[in-house]
Amino acid sequence: MKKILFVLTALAALAGCKNTKALLPNVSGKAGEIIVVIEKNDWEGSLGGKVRDLLACDCPFLAQKEPLYSLVNVAPGGFGDLFKLHRNIVFFTISPQIDSTGILYRHDVWAAPQCMVQVNARNAAEAEELIDGNGKTIVSFIEQAERDRVIRNSVRYEEREIAPKVTEVFGGSPHFPTGYKLKKLTPDFGWIADEKQYTIQGVLIYKYPASGKGDEFTVDKIIAKRNEILKANVPGMFENTWMTTGTFMPPQLEFFRYRGREFAQVRGLWEVENDYMGGPFVSHSFYSPDGLDVIVAEAFVYAPKYDKRQYLRQVESILFSWEWRKD
Repeated sequence: MKKILFVLTALAALAGCKNTKALLPNVSGKAGEIIVVIEKNDWEGSLGGKVRDLLACDCPFLAQKEPLYSLVNVAPGGFGDLFKLHRNIVFFTISPQIDSTGILYRHDVWAAPQCMVQVNARNAAEAEELIDGNGKTIVSFIEQAERDRVIRNSVRYEEREIAPKVTEVFGGSPHFPTGYKLKKLTPDFGWIADEKQYTIQGVLIYKYPASGKGDEFTVDKIIAKRNEILKANVPGMFENTWMTTGTFMPPQLEFFRYRGREFAQVRGLWEVENDYMGGPFVSHSFYSPDGLDVIVAEAFVYAPKYDKRQYLRQVESILFSWEWRKD
Protein backbone atom coordinates (compact mmCIF):
# COMPACT_ATOMS: atom_id res chain seq x y z
CA MET A 1 0.00 0.00 0.00
CA LYS A 2 2.82 2.38 0.91
CA LYS A 3 4.50 1.61 -2.41
CA ILE A 4 1.27 2.45 -4.34
CA LEU A 5 0.86 5.73 -2.44
CA PHE A 6 4.49 6.64 -3.17
CA VAL A 7 4.02 6.01 -6.92
CA LEU A 8 0.79 8.05 -7.01
CA THR A 9 2.45 10.93 -5.13
CA ALA A 10 5.44 10.87 -7.47
CA LEU A 11 3.20 10.91 -10.54
CA ALA A 12 1.20 13.80 -9.12
CA ALA A 13 4.38 15.73 -8.44
CA LEU A 14 5.65 15.13 -11.99
CA ALA A 15 2.31 16.19 -13.45
CA GLY A 16 2.39 19.33 -11.32
CA CYS A 17 5.89 20.22 -12.56
CA LYS A 18 4.92 19.58 -16.17
CA ASN A 19 1.80 21.79 -16.04
CA THR A 20 3.06 24.65 -13.86
CA LYS A 21 2.64 27.08 -16.74
CA ALA A 22 -0.92 25.91 -17.33
CA LEU A 23 -1.77 26.65 -13.67
CA LEU A 24 -1.03 30.35 -14.06
CA PRO A 25 -4.13 32.57 -13.85
CA ASN A 26 -5.42 34.31 -16.95
CA VAL A 27 -4.18 37.81 -17.60
CA SER A 28 -6.30 40.81 -16.69
CA GLY A 29 -6.50 44.37 -18.00
CA LYS A 30 -7.68 45.90 -21.23
CA ALA A 31 -6.18 45.09 -24.61
CA GLY A 32 -3.82 47.86 -25.67
CA GLU A 33 -2.96 48.78 -22.07
CA ILE A 34 0.46 48.62 -20.37
CA ILE A 35 1.33 48.80 -16.66
CA VAL A 36 4.56 50.78 -16.24
CA VAL A 37 6.17 50.04 -12.87
CA ILE A 38 8.48 52.93 -12.05
CA GLU A 39 9.06 55.37 -9.19
CA LYS A 40 6.88 58.47 -9.37
CA ASN A 41 9.79 60.93 -9.63
CA ASP A 42 11.23 58.96 -12.58
CA TRP A 43 7.81 58.75 -14.23
CA GLU A 44 7.37 62.50 -13.97
CA GLY A 45 10.92 63.21 -15.11
CA SER A 46 12.92 62.74 -18.30
CA LEU A 47 12.78 58.93 -18.15
CA GLY A 48 8.99 58.92 -17.99
CA GLY A 49 8.93 61.25 -20.98
CA LYS A 50 11.04 58.76 -22.95
CA VAL A 51 8.65 55.95 -22.08
CA ARG A 52 5.61 57.98 -23.12
CA ASP A 53 7.27 59.05 -26.37
CA LEU A 54 7.93 55.39 -27.16
CA LEU A 55 4.74 53.67 -26.04
CA ALA A 56 2.10 56.42 -26.07
CA CYS A 57 3.06 58.18 -29.30
CA ASP A 58 0.35 58.70 -31.90
CA CYS A 59 -0.83 55.43 -33.43
CA PRO A 60 0.04 55.65 -37.15
CA PHE A 61 -2.54 56.04 -39.91
CA LEU A 62 -5.61 56.81 -37.87
CA ALA A 63 -7.84 59.72 -38.80
CA GLN A 64 -7.96 60.93 -35.17
CA LYS A 65 -5.12 61.02 -32.65
CA GLU A 66 -4.96 57.92 -30.49
CA PRO A 67 -1.98 56.68 -28.43
CA LEU A 68 -0.16 53.55 -29.53
CA TYR A 69 -0.81 52.14 -26.03
CA SER A 70 -2.66 53.35 -22.95
CA LEU A 71 -0.18 53.59 -20.06
CA VAL A 72 -0.89 53.16 -16.34
CA ASN A 73 1.87 54.16 -13.91
CA VAL A 74 2.30 52.08 -10.74
CA ALA A 75 5.02 52.71 -8.16
CA PRO A 76 7.06 49.61 -7.23
CA GLY A 77 5.71 49.78 -3.66
CA GLY A 78 2.15 49.59 -4.95
CA PHE A 79 2.77 46.79 -7.42
CA GLY A 80 0.64 44.15 -5.71
CA ASP A 81 -1.01 40.91 -6.80
CA LEU A 82 -3.77 42.67 -8.75
CA PHE A 83 -1.31 44.45 -11.05
CA LYS A 84 0.88 41.35 -11.44
CA LEU A 85 -1.91 39.70 -13.44
CA HIS A 86 -1.88 42.39 -16.12
CA ARG A 87 -1.29 41.34 -19.74
CA ASN A 88 1.52 43.84 -20.47
CA ILE A 89 4.06 45.04 -17.90
CA VAL A 90 7.12 47.26 -18.27
CA PHE A 91 9.07 47.02 -15.00
CA PHE A 92 11.94 49.37 -14.12
CA THR A 93 14.50 48.32 -11.52
CA ILE A 94 16.78 51.31 -10.95
CA SER A 95 19.42 50.93 -8.24
CA PRO A 96 23.19 51.52 -7.86
CA GLN A 97 23.45 47.96 -6.48
CA ILE A 98 22.39 46.28 -9.73
CA ASP A 99 25.06 43.86 -10.96
CA SER A 100 24.06 43.69 -14.61
CA THR A 101 22.22 46.35 -16.57
CA GLY A 102 20.08 45.64 -19.61
CA ILE A 103 16.61 44.65 -20.79
CA LEU A 104 14.96 41.27 -20.28
CA TYR A 105 11.98 40.12 -22.36
CA ARG A 106 9.89 37.64 -20.42
CA HIS A 107 6.67 35.68 -20.92
CA ASP A 108 4.11 34.41 -18.39
CA VAL A 109 5.83 35.57 -15.19
CA TRP A 110 2.70 35.87 -13.00
CA ALA A 111 -0.14 35.13 -15.46
CA ALA A 112 -0.71 33.83 -18.99
CA PRO A 113 -0.50 34.90 -21.74
CA GLN A 114 1.58 37.74 -20.27
CA CYS A 115 4.49 39.75 -21.60
CA MET A 116 6.93 41.63 -19.39
CA VAL A 117 9.75 43.99 -20.31
CA GLN A 118 12.22 44.33 -17.41
CA VAL A 119 14.60 47.29 -17.54
CA ASN A 120 17.56 47.06 -15.14
CA ALA A 121 19.72 50.15 -14.72
CA ARG A 122 21.93 51.81 -12.10
CA ASN A 123 20.32 55.22 -12.56
CA ALA A 124 17.66 57.01 -14.60
CA ALA A 125 20.14 58.26 -17.21
CA GLU A 126 21.29 54.69 -17.88
CA ALA A 127 17.65 53.57 -18.17
CA GLU A 128 17.05 56.31 -20.75
CA GLU A 129 19.98 55.02 -22.81
CA LEU A 130 18.50 51.53 -22.73
CA ILE A 131 15.14 52.84 -23.92
CA ASP A 132 16.80 54.84 -26.72
CA GLY A 133 18.83 51.87 -27.91
CA ASN A 134 16.09 49.23 -27.69
CA GLY A 135 12.88 51.11 -28.37
CA LYS A 136 11.95 49.31 -31.58
CA THR A 137 12.53 45.89 -30.00
CA ILE A 138 10.42 46.79 -26.96
CA VAL A 139 7.49 47.91 -29.11
CA SER A 140 7.80 44.84 -31.37
CA PHE A 141 7.81 42.50 -28.35
CA ILE A 142 4.62 44.00 -26.94
CA GLU A 143 2.97 44.17 -30.38
CA GLN A 144 3.73 40.48 -30.92
CA ALA A 145 2.21 39.58 -27.55
CA GLU A 146 -0.97 41.53 -28.34
CA ARG A 147 -1.11 39.92 -31.79
CA ASP A 148 -0.59 36.40 -30.44
CA ARG A 149 -3.53 36.80 -28.04
CA VAL A 150 -5.85 37.70 -30.92
CA ILE A 151 -4.55 34.80 -33.02
CA ARG A 152 -4.99 32.39 -30.12
CA ASN A 153 -8.62 33.45 -29.70
CA SER A 154 -9.18 33.37 -33.47
CA VAL A 155 -8.12 29.72 -33.54
CA ARG A 156 -9.94 28.77 -30.33
CA TYR A 157 -13.24 30.44 -31.27
CA GLU A 158 -13.02 30.05 -35.02
CA GLU A 159 -15.86 30.27 -37.54
CA ARG A 160 -14.67 26.99 -38.98
CA GLU A 161 -16.62 27.00 -42.24
CA ILE A 162 -14.86 30.12 -43.61
CA ALA A 163 -11.16 29.12 -43.86
CA PRO A 164 -11.72 25.95 -45.97
CA LYS A 165 -13.70 27.95 -48.55
CA VAL A 166 -11.06 30.69 -48.69
CA THR A 167 -8.29 28.09 -48.91
CA GLU A 168 -9.92 26.47 -51.94
CA VAL A 169 -9.51 29.74 -53.84
CA PHE A 170 -6.23 31.12 -52.52
CA GLY A 171 -4.35 28.04 -51.28
CA GLY A 172 -4.38 29.37 -47.72
CA SER A 173 -6.41 31.45 -45.30
CA PRO A 174 -6.33 33.31 -41.99
CA HIS A 175 -8.33 32.04 -39.02
CA PHE A 176 -11.55 34.03 -38.56
CA PRO A 177 -13.06 34.24 -35.05
CA THR A 178 -16.72 34.09 -34.10
CA GLY A 179 -18.74 36.90 -35.65
CA TYR A 180 -17.07 36.97 -39.06
CA LYS A 181 -19.19 36.06 -42.10
CA LEU A 182 -18.27 35.31 -45.69
CA LYS A 183 -19.84 38.13 -47.73
CA LYS A 184 -18.34 37.41 -51.15
CA LEU A 185 -16.09 34.79 -52.75
CA THR A 186 -15.12 34.65 -56.43
CA PRO A 187 -12.22 32.88 -58.20
CA ASP A 188 -9.92 35.79 -57.34
CA PHE A 189 -11.60 37.84 -54.58
CA GLY A 190 -12.88 37.23 -51.06
CA TRP A 191 -14.63 39.52 -48.55
CA ILE A 192 -15.07 38.44 -44.93
CA ALA A 193 -16.40 40.80 -42.26
CA ASP A 194 -17.69 41.17 -38.72
CA GLU A 195 -20.42 43.78 -39.13
CA LYS A 196 -22.15 45.27 -36.11
CA GLN A 197 -24.52 48.21 -35.78
CA TYR A 198 -21.83 50.89 -35.59
CA THR A 199 -18.61 49.07 -36.55
CA ILE A 200 -17.21 46.98 -39.39
CA GLN A 201 -14.03 44.92 -39.16
CA GLY A 202 -13.33 43.52 -42.60
CA VAL A 203 -10.80 41.34 -44.39
CA LEU A 204 -10.36 41.47 -48.16
CA ILE A 205 -8.32 38.78 -49.92
CA TYR A 206 -7.51 38.94 -53.62
CA LYS A 207 -4.97 37.68 -56.13
CA TYR A 208 -3.62 38.65 -59.52
CA PRO A 209 -0.91 37.24 -61.83
CA ALA A 210 2.69 38.06 -60.90
CA SER A 211 4.67 39.88 -63.57
CA GLY A 212 7.63 37.51 -63.31
CA LYS A 213 9.96 40.50 -62.97
CA GLY A 214 9.91 40.62 -59.17
CA ASP A 215 8.90 44.28 -59.17
CA GLU A 216 5.34 43.99 -57.83
CA PHE A 217 6.01 45.21 -54.31
CA THR A 218 6.41 48.95 -54.71
CA VAL A 219 3.87 51.14 -52.95
CA ASP A 220 2.69 52.65 -56.25
CA LYS A 221 2.03 49.26 -57.88
CA ILE A 222 0.38 47.81 -54.78
CA ILE A 223 -1.97 50.79 -54.46
CA ALA A 224 -2.74 50.94 -58.20
CA LYS A 225 -3.75 47.26 -58.18
CA ARG A 226 -5.67 47.75 -54.93
CA ASN A 227 -7.73 50.59 -56.39
CA GLU A 228 -8.44 48.63 -59.57
CA ILE A 229 -9.62 45.49 -57.75
CA LEU A 230 -11.60 47.26 -55.03
CA LYS A 231 -13.45 49.41 -57.57
CA ALA A 232 -14.66 46.22 -59.23
CA ASN A 233 -15.50 44.33 -56.04
CA VAL A 234 -16.32 46.63 -53.09
CA PRO A 235 -19.24 48.94 -53.92
CA GLY A 236 -20.37 51.69 -51.60
CA MET A 237 -23.88 52.16 -50.25
CA PHE A 238 -25.01 54.29 -53.19
CA GLU A 239 -24.80 54.16 -56.96
CA ASN A 240 -21.42 55.11 -58.47
CA THR A 241 -19.54 54.70 -55.15
CA TRP A 242 -16.75 52.24 -54.33
CA MET A 243 -13.85 51.70 -51.92
CA THR A 244 -10.52 53.25 -52.86
CA THR A 245 -7.31 54.51 -51.25
CA GLY A 246 -7.39 57.86 -49.47
CA THR A 247 -4.85 60.52 -50.44
CA PHE A 248 -4.87 62.52 -47.19
CA MET A 249 -1.89 60.49 -45.89
CA PRO A 250 0.41 58.80 -48.43
CA PRO A 251 0.43 55.02 -47.76
CA GLN A 252 3.52 53.61 -46.03
CA LEU A 253 5.37 50.48 -47.18
CA GLU A 254 7.44 48.12 -44.98
CA PHE A 255 8.80 44.62 -45.53
CA PHE A 256 8.33 41.85 -42.97
CA ARG A 257 9.29 38.26 -42.35
CA TYR A 258 6.94 36.44 -39.99
CA ARG A 259 7.04 32.71 -39.23
CA GLY A 260 8.62 31.86 -42.54
CA ARG A 261 6.43 34.14 -44.67
CA GLU A 262 7.78 37.26 -46.33
CA PHE A 263 5.37 40.03 -47.28
CA ALA A 264 5.10 43.72 -48.10
CA GLN A 265 2.96 45.60 -45.60
CA VAL A 266 1.15 48.79 -46.58
CA ARG A 267 -0.63 51.04 -44.08
CA GLY A 268 -2.96 53.74 -45.22
CA LEU A 269 -6.46 55.20 -45.18
CA TRP A 270 -9.37 54.01 -47.28
CA GLU A 271 -12.33 56.04 -48.39
CA VAL A 272 -15.40 55.61 -50.55
CA GLU A 273 -15.33 57.46 -53.85
CA ASN A 274 -18.21 59.95 -54.09
CA ASP A 275 -19.19 59.36 -50.44
CA TYR A 276 -17.96 60.20 -46.94
CA MET A 277 -17.10 56.79 -45.48
CA GLY A 278 -13.50 55.98 -44.58
CA GLY A 279 -11.06 54.52 -42.09
CA PRO A 280 -7.66 52.80 -41.71
CA PHE A 281 -6.42 49.72 -43.56
CA VAL A 282 -3.38 47.42 -43.48
CA SER A 283 -2.49 45.07 -46.33
CA HIS A 284 -0.04 42.16 -46.68
CA SER A 285 1.13 41.36 -50.23
CA PHE A 286 3.05 38.14 -50.92
CA TYR A 287 3.64 35.50 -53.58
CA SER A 288 1.69 32.27 -53.85
CA PRO A 289 3.84 29.18 -53.13
CA ASP A 290 4.38 28.59 -56.87
CA GLY A 291 5.27 32.26 -57.45
CA LEU A 292 2.69 32.67 -60.20
CA ASP A 293 0.30 34.96 -58.31
CA VAL A 294 0.48 37.89 -55.93
CA ILE A 295 -1.91 37.40 -53.01
CA VAL A 296 -3.09 40.32 -50.91
CA ALA A 297 -4.76 39.98 -47.51
CA GLU A 298 -6.08 43.28 -46.22
CA ALA A 299 -7.70 44.40 -42.97
CA PHE A 300 -9.87 47.50 -42.68
CA VAL A 301 -12.04 49.17 -40.05
CA TYR A 302 -15.09 51.40 -40.16
CA ALA A 303 -16.01 52.80 -36.74
CA PRO A 304 -17.12 56.43 -37.05
CA LYS A 305 -18.42 56.64 -33.48
CA TYR A 306 -15.40 55.07 -31.72
CA ASP A 307 -11.63 55.12 -31.36
CA LYS A 308 -10.22 52.78 -33.97
CA ARG A 309 -6.86 51.65 -32.57
CA GLN A 310 -8.05 48.46 -30.95
CA TYR A 311 -10.49 47.54 -33.71
CA LEU A 312 -7.67 47.79 -36.23
CA ARG A 313 -5.20 45.88 -34.04
CA GLN A 314 -7.70 43.04 -33.70
CA VAL A 315 -8.49 42.61 -37.38
CA GLU A 316 -4.88 43.26 -38.44
CA SER A 317 -3.75 40.44 -36.17
CA ILE A 318 -6.02 38.06 -38.06
CA LEU A 319 -3.85 38.58 -41.16
CA PHE A 320 -0.86 37.20 -39.24
CA SER A 321 -2.72 33.93 -38.65
CA TRP A 322 -2.50 33.04 -42.36
CA GLU A 323 -1.77 29.35 -42.98
CA TRP A 324 -1.14 27.61 -46.30
CA ARG A 325 -2.99 24.42 -47.15
CA LYS A 326 -1.37 21.55 -45.27
CA ASP A 327 -0.59 19.49 -48.40
